[in-house]
Amino acid sequence: MKFVIAPDSFKGGLTAKEAAKVIARGLKRVFPEADYILVPMADGGEGTVQSLVDATKGQLITETVTGPLGQPVAARFGLLGNGTTGVVEMAQASGLQFVTAKTANPLKTTTYGTGELILKALDHDVTHLILGIGGSATNDGGAGMAQALGVRLLDRHNRAIGFGGGALSQLTRIDTSHMDPRLRQLKISIASDVTNPLVGKNGASTVFGPQKGATAEMVKTLDENLIHYAALIKQALGKDLANYPGAGAAGGLGAGLLAFTNAKMTKGIDLVIQYSGLKQKARHADFVFTGEGGIDFQTKFGKTPYGVALATKAVSPGAPVIAIAGNIGRGVESLYSENAIDAIFSSVAGAKTLSQALQSAPSDIAQTAENIGRLIAATRN
Repeated sequence: MKFVIAPDSFKGGLTAKEAAKVIARGLKRVFPEADYILVPMADGGEGTVQSLVDATKGQLITETVTGPLGQPVAARFGLLGNGTTGVVEMAQASGLQFVTAKTANPLKTTTYGTGELILKALDHDVTHLILGIGGSATNDGGAGMAQALGVRLLDRHNRAIGFGGGALSQLTRIDTSHMDPRLRQLKISIASDVTNPLVGKNGASTVFGPQKGATAEMVKTLDENLIHYAALIKQALGKDLANYPGAGAAGGLGAGLLAFTNAKMTKGIDLVIQYSGLKQKARHADFVFTGEGGIDFQTKFGKTPYGVALATKAVSPGAPVIAIAGNIGRGVESLYSENAIDAIFSSVAGAKTLSQALQSAPSDIAQTAENIGRLIAATRN
């Protein structure tokens, strides 16, 4: 028998690689002689770097860059096994974990460190960069990132504007003539499932600003500044990004990448499926196991378990796809009706607090996998 095990991380509990090993451990109690193919997965959010490095036998590199508040932070990125592809999570440099309830201020926070991380990847001769853009503490339209790459954002006195979404009101001219020349040859795939535009009622400031500490007054200011920023990008570069789907991702970092680099929007799960070789590894599978911390109706909108199910059904249509989740939310019946995931099981054993559930996740997930394995064995006899 061949089992393909391709979960995402169980946030706060297990990495994708650890989750895959735990599921395999439970199944091996029932099928010790089976063939187990472990493929750690992600969807472009947290854990994407680790999953792709693990899946391709690549390496992790840690660098010191500028955090969202201007402080030095340690951030890591990955080099994949092919030696020419890098993977960066913007949250490593510009994420919410670097601010507190007191210090969070999207008028001030910057994506400068994300730009520095891109340059660090270029120092390793990558020609393709996968950039996950979830979990940002910023709302600067990617202006800080652009500044790190060599873009000059100038005020009416021909001086560089400051950091943060608040400084964009001072912007009068964009000069791209000093950008790092290596960027011309770099292909960037933006790993995101966010389709929000840059501005307006569904834009970066209105939808995501409050999560980053923006008051109602700040949201108004930030949105006005991004409208101004988008107008200057259109004027200087001929790119109309104000309402472009996905431009509002990560506080407008999507717009900054589309404006100043050779970037394209791509579903994160599709990139991970491609670079992990999931489809090739899933050929002739008897069963596919996937999962993550929580599964609900939103899972079919670009999340890992649904992407794994579609990809593996395409190459092994007869292999049931079984998902394990710490929490099963509302609307999961819609996943069954899509002819993708065949069964979903909760791994939490008994009533527990969140901290208890996270602590016992390895043993609970392994036990759930064993229980499923015993059901499989019983039906095959």
